Amino acid sequence: MSDFSSNKDVLIQELLQERDEMFQELSRLRKNDNRVLDTLEAKNKKLEAIVAKKEQQIKKLIDQLAWFRHKFFGNSSEKHIAEDPDQRKIDWDGLEVVAEEKAIIENAEKELIEYERRKPVKNKQRPVRQPLPDHLRREVEVIEPEGKQDNWVRIGEEVTEILEHKPGEVYVRRIERPKYAVKQESVSPDIATDQNTEEASAIRIGSMPLLPLPRSNAGPSLLSELMMNKYYFHQPFNRQMAMFKMIGIKLPASTINGWFQGSCDLLRALYARLKEIVLKSDYIQVDESTIPVISNEKHKAQKAYLWMVRSVMNNLVFFHYDKGSRAQKVILPLLKDFQGALQTDGYQAYSIYEQKKGVLLLGCWAHARRKFSESLKEDKTGAEYALAQIAKIYQVEQMATDQNMNYKQRAELRKRLAYPIMRAFEKWIEGYYPKALQGGKMSKALAYTYNLFLRLSRYHLDGRYLPDNNGAENAIRPVAVGRKGYLFCGNHDAAENAAIMYSLLGCCKASDVNPREWLTDVFSKIALYNSNYDLDLADLLPHNWKKSNSCQNIPKNTHSFR
Repeated sequence: MSDFSSNKDVLIQELLQERDEMFQELSRLRKNDNRVLDTLEAKNKKLEAIVAKKEQQIKKLIDQLAWFRHKFFGNSSEKHIAEDPDQRKIDWDGLEVVAEEKAIIENAEKELIEYERRKPVKNKQRPVRQPLPDHLRREVEVIEPEGKQDNWVRIGEEVTEILEHKPGEVYVRRIERPKYAVKQESVSPDIATDQNTEEASAIRIGSMPLLPLPRSNAGPSLLSELMMNKYYFHQPFNRQMAMFKMIGIKLPASTINGWFQGSCDLLRALYARLKEIVLKSDYIQVDESTIPVISNEKHKAQKAYLWMVRSVMNNLVFFHYDKGSRAQKVILPLLKDFQGALQTDGYQAYSIYEQKKGVLLLGCWAHARRKFSESLKEDKTGAEYALAQIAKIYQVEQMATDQNMNYKQRAELRKRLAYPIMRAFEKWIEGYYPKALQGGKMSKALAYTYNLFLRLSRYHLDGRYLPDNNGAENAIRPVAVGRKGYLFCGNHDAAENAAIMYSLLGCCKASDVNPREWLTDVFSKIALYNSNYDLDLADLLPHNWKKSNSCQNIPKNTHSFR
């Protein structure tokens, strides 16, 4: 019995020990499991953050890819046509308009629709080959039939005119000034007071004509050709040197650069006069564009900026360069005395003119339209509606143009039709913004348009004002084309000289003036104007030069060839 009791106690002890060991093992496993779970949760959170970041990057790359595909492979026009206008429904959610406003908006849209229906459709004419201009020199080539006999009678002829080309001619202008000696007995005693006077009065020679660059053998026509080819046709000087070399004329780069610097120095005062005239107008457009400039400190090309100011009513333009800066400190002194309407894009530097007395800040509908065009892939419904409303605004402009309205009539039409549409569009933006994907292209387009809506809507106040500054962008386009040709400017001085040439040649283009003839004539006269302050340099500006010259344009009988 005692043995049984002792065995029972031992068994109980063993069981208790085994239970304690199992409990300890269970605790250890639970502890390990908790540690593993914590590790897994931490890894899961980390992976979720990485996935979210990757999704944002993927979305950004998809947007960039869509933009690049549209940029390089899509239609470059910003005109928008809905795929199926009959099926598209206008979303008025969030547009809170009172009954009176709604009636005005509906009447404006109804009038635009009725005008489009009544407008006659223009018949497209098939292209017809135009005859070659009469002023061109003809080289006649007569081809007789083979085996011509004496008994053949000529009854007519078949004439075929072919347009040929001969490379430009470079010639030498040789100025000969004969010297004449006056016999001593013919000299008046009153003049010959001493030996020096006698010697001077005994020689007669013609006066040297005024040349653009002293101590240089470059004539006005050659300088005009070099400047025009680089800043009008965007051919770098090294290509022009190669072209001259083909006809046996070697021009060193140092010589070309010296001529370029001298030409710009001659035109600098004329450029300043142009700037003065543009800034005195009461309606200008301002834009800026990049131009690569070599930095002497970094020894590489860095992005610099050219500012462009365009007088809309005079159709004049000038470019301004200030050490390549795009900062607000550049535009403030440039426009410090300007009074009138100032039209720009949404660049923040122009916001200060909202508070300046005497300046009315206008916006650009083309920039707003571009934002919505870029968001079509992301939000087709919202973007199509926005583009349709902007199209109505331009439809009003086309209506005024078709009816040959003057500025006052155009302003009245805008007030009656365009302004109600803009007001409804503004309210739609307010209601639609919360529905757009935050941070997406549509959200940015809505925010951009809404923040600038006051500037965008002010163009209706005056019939002279334009709904966009496309004219300024067209004027600044040669800078973008030029930098693809000559790649960069060597320093700040070269960039300033480029601004001078772009300004004056831009005015030639705007006034439809032949730049070759204008530059040649100006280089022949500019030295006289620079030395005589009684002469007004404004007379040499392309628009005034065109009025005072009879041979300034390309001949009127110039045709386009098909």
